[in-house]
Amino acid sequence: MMDQSVAIQETLAKGENCIIAVECVLLLNDVRESKLIGLVQQNKEHALFIFSHRRMAITGDDVTLDEIIPISYDFSVVEVSSPDELAVVGADTQVRVMFFEEELELKLPFGSHTRLFLSEVNRAWSDVCEQYPKDKPKFDWLTKYRKMSKGARSLRKSTGATTVKMRHVKKSQRADAANSSRQMKEDERTRGESVHDSQERVRSEARDDLIRNSQPILANKSQMLGMPQFGLRDNLIKCELLKNEDAYTYIQNYSFFLGTYNVNGQNPKESLSPWLASSTTPPDFYLVAFQELDLSKEAFLFNDTPKEPEWMLAVYKGLHPDAKYAFVKLVRLVGIMLLFYVKMEHAAHISEVEVESVGTGVMGRLGNKGAVAVRFQFHNSDICVVNSHLAAHTEDFERRNQDFKDICRRMQFSQDDLTLPPLTIMKHSVVLWLGDLNYRISDLEVDHVKDLIAKKDFETLYNHDQLKRQMDEEVVFVGFTEGEIDFQPTYKYDTGSDQWDTSEKCRVPAWCDRILWRGKNIKQLQYQSHMTLKTSDHKPVSSLLEIGIKVVDEESYKRTFEEIVRHIDRLENDCIPSVSLSQREFQFQDVKFMQQQAKTVSVYNDGQVPCQFEFIPKLDEATYCKPWLTANPAKGFLAQGASVDIDLEVFVNRSTAPELNSGQQQLEDILVLHLDRGKDYFISVTGNYLPSCFGSSLSTLCLLKEPIQDMPLETVRELSMKSDIQGSNPETDKPQEIPKEIWMMVDHLFRNAKKQEELFQQPGLRSEFEEIRDCLDTGSSDSLPGSNHSVAEALLLFLDALPEPVIPFSFYPQCLECCSDSSQCRQIISMLPQCHKNVFNYLMPFLQELLKFSAHNRLDINILASIFAGLLLRSPTKQDITEKRKVKEFFQHFLVQMPSDRDIHDKSPE
Repeated sequence: MMDQSVAIQETLAKGENCIIAVECVLLLNDVRESKLIGLVQQNKEHALFIFSHRRMAITGDDVTLDEIIPISYDFSVVEVSSPDELAVVGADTQVRVMFFEEELELKLPFGSHTRLFLSEVNRAWSDVCEQYPKDKPKFDWLTKYRKMSKGARSLRKSTGATTVKMRHVKKSQRADAANSSRQMKEDERTRGESVHDSQERVRSEARDDLIRNSQPILANKSQMLGMPQFGLRDNLIKCELLKNEDAYTYIQNYSFFLGTYNVNGQNPKESLSPWLASSTTPPDFYLVAFQELDLSKEAFLFNDTPKEPEWMLAVYKGLHPDAKYAFVKLVRLVGIMLLFYVKMEHAAHISEVEVESVGTGVMGRLGNKGAVAVRFQFHNSDICVVNSHLAAHTEDFERRNQDFKDICRRMQFSQDDLTLPPLTIMKHSVVLWLGDLNYRISDLEVDHVKDLIAKKDFETLYNHDQLKRQMDEEVVFVGFTEGEIDFQPTYKYDTGSDQWDTSEKCRVPAWCDRILWRGKNIKQLQYQSHMTLKTSDHKPVSSLLEIGIKVVDEESYKRTFEEIVRHIDRLENDCIPSVSLSQREFQFQDVKFMQQQAKTVSVYNDGQVPCQFEFIPKLDEATYCKPWLTANPAKGFLAQGASVDIDLEVFVNRSTAPELNSGQQQLEDILVLHLDRGKDYFISVTGNYLPSCFGSSLSTLCLLKEPIQDMPLETVRELSMKSDIQGSNPETDKPQEIPKEIWMMVDHLFRNAKKQEELFQQPGLRSEFEEIRDCLDTGSSDSLPGSNHSVAEALLLFLDALPEPVIPFSFYPQCLECCSDSSQCRQIISMLPQCHKNVFNYLMPFLQELLKFSAHNRLDINILASIFAGLLLRSPTKQDITEKRKVKEFFQHFLVQMPSDRDIHDKSPE
């Protein structure tokens, strides 16, 4: 799961901490705006920060501050979801946030993350009540943000007698809550009740109007197992229950309809019933996947599309007519969408619904390719459903393999129990994977393929299927099963017909659209395509699975639970926890830019009692490790005699590379592994980093006469320091006009990729990027390896990793001021430091040249500006929407060729 609080944290001042963040929808006068809301703490004071944001808020540049709402005595949150919404499992939570006479309504996504967010807001408000009235928060630290945000004036005014009356009631309840809170704090000393418990009591007894507990009523014991339990005893009970699950559960079969359809950007033009209602009896579950929902540039750049509700309505109308279904969840990334419905009678047994998305487009960020997923608990079984759209083109099966592995690695779901690490896809007992996987037919000519299809010789054809071959070699989808394919390929048809592709490209038919599963007690009842639907150049595919679900037997559960509790009561609670470590010193050899290395430390509980472990920060440090290092899991629970493997992962990215390249930082750290009620263990991590042109400054690279790894480390460090000092000796330190690394990448693309389709829009292979990086850093070859797409992505990553962008930070305000005046924009470029000016004047003619071949490469000024503007002209702080538009406008002036523009051939490194 992507933690978007990180993006907010980058915008905050020192001493301020974003505790938790959640995406939401602001409802204002029938207008719906996507927002990112974060709970920010400074000392003992809290406030809600509301941001406009990009779809994937990765850094502070992706968010823009709109509102700040202090959490004071006059703050409240009220749930305003309608009874109809509350009756549907998976419905979003609608709340009204009020501060004095200001209010706004927000819709928060269903799931444990929202529950945790509301719980933390509740906790912050209760802290205020405990101190009131003797210690009122002052919020002086918020003053500096007033100019950055639009301010509270944009909040809707609460009006009418009803609101006034409601606020009067809140005042009395706040006083009761404050008094109750203070009394309970005193009682804690005699009862030993935790602060958390007392705050929960304050919330439940004194704030009926505050957000109600959004966790479902426990309809079965399986949900109880999923509830957050943070005590050592509770964790042990849960662990023992899971180990003895077979003693109190039995298997019951349920039917799951899985459907996937690449709709090629079309609107729904026909009933989906032939696809969705194709089974005789109505299925218990519907998981319906779409790809290419919207192919417009607006959807690609802003992840917004009017086609979402159109296709959602078409699905609802197409569900089996002999049953009533509850809508559970929707998740979408650009054109990749997954819809989840369940029979009404099963809705009460669904819990822990979480959704996530991963983009695998250029630079691993763009969402034109990637996956969305939903995970949930049904009775006592945990299920994950993934809808993916992998890389296209027949020859790019390795890129598809990489996309699959990236999705598996990066797709993470948070758990209710915060002591546990996020759940990955493969941690679920049942995994259902569907979508346009884009694997093609290899080694057969198009006419031969069509001839085999006409003969219905699918077995011969299937032997040439790329996905089958990759699975046979255990490269991807290890442990997954796909049913027998006895239907003709589902791609590619002329839209509106059953005729194979008659376009100039004449695509070879292929089974691009697939459905696979992983887990026990799964039986496929149907696997078919649906030829009657003609909206797209793909045909929809469906699979009907019968899945054995673990259901709790109440009496057996009660007996097992009581036996476990009696056993735990016999444990010696006064024993000190202890563990043994397989290794305490780790050395990472030859670490490279954006190339992960991992080593494993095994932690074994050799004590007499269970224990909880956690990596903790060292004295005067904010985090438990350096930014280039992570431990996974960083905390957890170990039963007696159990062990856990912790991966120590080293990964140098654009943030950490500059100081490692210049020698200001080394790969050295000490991790402190702390046991609750036990001692600390120390783990030493060291390594050597191979300097790279990626993350080095332009001025340093211009001074390097040789590839960076051919230079002594001390020389690189001296040149890095010298490049930062103005007035170096022009005779002894005469720099190259531009870094040779930029010249090599641009020259390669200029000679080979001007007509490359989807240049800068389709990602390359990671393995090829690593070869390109090594070639640039070592000078091992005069020509670059890899595909045009890999070289193009390497150029983007190079520009993104520059510590000081091509247009230095100090010029940023001037660029915005004159963004509408072409001549003034060009005047600013003439004032740049020489190497920066040279690089800019070298790149612009190259991009202009690419636009001459737009009919082939599908590039236009808007696309190039969207891709390059934010790389060449970066903000030193965060950007708001207006600034981003100005940056793009500034850059667009240079994509129009002027007589003074120099030809790309006129410049190469000396």
